[in-house]
Amino acid sequence: MQDITIWHNPRCSKSRDALNYLEEKKIALSIIKYMDAKLTKEDIKEVLQMLGMGARSLMRTKEDIYKELNLKDENDEEKLIQALADNPKLIERPIVIKDGSAVIARPLEKIDELF
Repeated sequence: MQDITIWHNPRCSKSRDALNYLEEKKIALSIIKYMDAKLTKEDIKEVLQMLGMGARSLMRTKEDIYKELNLKDENDEEKLIQALADNPKLIERPIVIKDGSAVIARPLEKIDELF
């Protein structure tokens, strides 16, 4: 069995689909309900490194909070990371992590890249 972590939002259908996908494969997993978990900047930075992307690429740019915070015009990576930590609704989901690598599971089959 493989140990996997999923940053999960139970209210998101894509996140529920990813969780079901992993459970059907009988994979041992840890679930982080990131909307409640109070992620730190360090947590975000670690996942960004595993994903191989910058903060803006992890952001849900169509969320109202993105517009309210005027993040479109923000170029400071530290401020973008802080915005993700302060507003987890901005985090694209679901994120699946295994052995220092991660994927945003959209489409769902992206999870298979971790195996």
